[in-house]
Amino acid sequence: MPVSGTAGAPSPGDRFWRRLGGVAFGGDYNPEQWPAETRAEDLRLMADARVNLVTVGVFAWARVEPTRGAYDFSFFDQVLDDLHAHGITADLATMTASPPPWLVHEHPEILPVTSDGTVLGPGGRQHFCPSSPVYRERAALLVERLATHYRGHPALGLWHVGNEYGCHIGACYCEVSADDFRRWLRERYAGDIEALNDAWSTDFWSQRYASFDHIRPPRVAPTYPNPAQRLDYMRFSNEALRGCLELEAGILRRITPEVPITTNFLMGLKAVDVFDWAPKVDVVSVDSYPDPHDERPHLLPGLLYDTMRGAGGGAPWILMEQAPSAVNWRARNAIKQPGRMRLWSWQAVAHGADAILYFQWRQSRGGAEKFHSGMVPHAGTDSRVYREIAALGRELARVPDLPGTRVRNQVAILLDWNNWWALELDSHPSDGVRHEERLLDHYAPLFELGVGVDVVPPSADLTGYALVVVPNLYLLSDENARNLSAYVSGGGALVVSFFSGIVDEHDRVHLGGYPAPLREVLGVRVEEFCPAAERETFPVRGCGALADVEGVADLWREDLRLTGAEPELVFESPDWAGRPAVTRHRFGEGVSRYLSTRLDEATMRAVLGRALTEAGVTPVVEGLPSGVQASVRTGAGRRFLILLNHTGDKHDIAVGGEWADALAPSEAVAGIVTLPPWGVAVLRGTESVDQASN
Repeated sequence: MPVSGTAGAPSPGDRFWRRLGGVAFGGDYNPEQWPAETRAEDLRLMADARVNLVTVGVFAWARVEPTRGAYDFSFFDQVLDDLHAHGITADLATMTASPPPWLVHEHPEILPVTSDGTVLGPGGRQHFCPSSPVYRERAALLVERLATHYRGHPALGLWHVGNEYGCHIGACYCEVSADDFRRWLRERYAGDIEALNDAWSTDFWSQRYASFDHIRPPRVAPTYPNPAQRLDYMRFSNEALRGCLELEAGILRRITPEVPITTNFLMGLKAVDVFDWAPKVDVVSVDSYPDPHDERPHLLPGLLYDTMRGAGGGAPWILMEQAPSAVNWRARNAIKQPGRMRLWSWQAVAHGADAILYFQWRQSRGGAEKFHSGMVPHAGTDSRVYREIAALGRELARVPDLPGTRVRNQVAILLDWNNWWALELDSHPSDGVRHEERLLDHYAPLFELGVGVDVVPPSADLTGYALVVVPNLYLLSDENARNLSAYVSGGGALVVSFFSGIVDEHDRVHLGGYPAPLREVLGVRVEEFCPAAERETFPVRGCGALADVEGVADLWREDLRLTGAEPELVFESPDWAGRPAVTRHRFGEGVSRYLSTRLDEATMRAVLGRALTEAGVTPVVEGLPSGVQASVRTGAGRRFLILLNHTGDKHDIAVGGEWADALAPSEAVAGIVTLPPWGVAVLRGTESVDQASN
């Protein structure tokens, strides 16, 4: 959970949200790219669009320190003064995301190195080794001067540390990183080289180490590098990057303890463990760039937003960046068609965001991102994009009482970065078990069933959830396995998918039959994996309560033995006829299900729907059409129902209870809400409630 205040006092994060007084709206503001006279127009347009929060100075190190030690903050002094005069809060960056040319010239050793030995040059961004003492020293000096200079400035409301850590450099393999890795290993294994040899299974392929000094990063090798070594290097690299954040945050908290701190995580970024990092910041924030070309572009962001909310302990979070329309970095950069930007912004709010920001305010004339859309595009204010931006800003301002309410769910999906790193290592039974794709296999059916979810790590307290879904948790420690077993034994409902509970935290197989640490709670035993060939499918049919279900599975099968569980779905192909595909098992006061294959989405909905019914979980709104989403936010006697139509069809939605239209207060809601294609409805509950039904 993010950093909190002292007992009885509001935390810096709480003070930040109170300061804004409503939904925050704005974006990255880079006036240094423009003539001085442009700023007057910017401020006038920001008022027109109801902008109240902007990120400033993300890539300004070279401007404020053009040569070593020659600090000049005069430009940003005027910028922050102007923002304050117009009632706009500054999310002031520490400016350390892109080292200036003079630093690279004087110290080329700060440049990062890839696993094949390539030294990456400057000219882009994030061109630094996270372990570099030179980079860290110069970054710390800059942050010290920056925080001292702007301490007490009335525009300063939030510190923005770095930018998208790990986006381009998730790991560095230079000799400085090698030394740091050896230091990290000595600490992790308490200086015991035999403990490392045991953890890394180094008797395989004659890799036994006599000294920590002999260890190198897992660079490109003739064949598969040691998987446990690679796993530890991903952990080390995550912590090396986090060390940069903590270095800067420590300085900021010492000088400006009242100003909260954030750093922007990035959608789908494997390198950075958000659950590990979130406690180091006061406010969680994230950048989200769904592809408009995707068939269902709302699903991955929904999963991301639920992860951010879970990492922050349910607290409000910031959508720090999104594109007003197209991005510039895909092979084919689709625009957001009319209405999509509004819809996807409200989707973030529906998942708990209290701030909607963009990259960037004014679309750049030059540089690598000049074709990335801006809130003020190249076409200027007489454009669809700006009109939609300004309309959304005014719309968000109509619900000043929405911030502070929270999303509460009865269903959790487990996500573990250690599992992500381990699951996608080399030399596995199938390369089709990809973390993000398999997460969506579980997330999409729950979305279509109209059920909200929290995304939490397997170490989380699960007792408050009616149903916990575990997608392909290949790496599972004994401690986390005990947490899952205790949850079910105490009355919880658990759904676990194939290739789970296979290895421990060192990527060593749990012996005795898969999934060894979960065999008892699941009532099954797997002797052998049977991955499918490409495009190979298997018919399945239901039993008992699911007798009317017929579907198709693919990707994976397991030779499953029942040790107490009963079949709920079975295979029908001649070679596997009658073998269990999905099982159900009573364990203690609860029930568990195991899926030994990948089901088609309709069949997965049937299985999860049955689990939800047994667990007593009902949809947020009954009878939602496919592609329509509902979310409830509650708190302090307030209740909001947000309806989102992710389809090109009009839908009439029946809503129970008493509601008023929060965006058009003069319009009553008479039980039916009509959602146009890609439409949004925000309803305010007229009765006082503190708990949602989802």
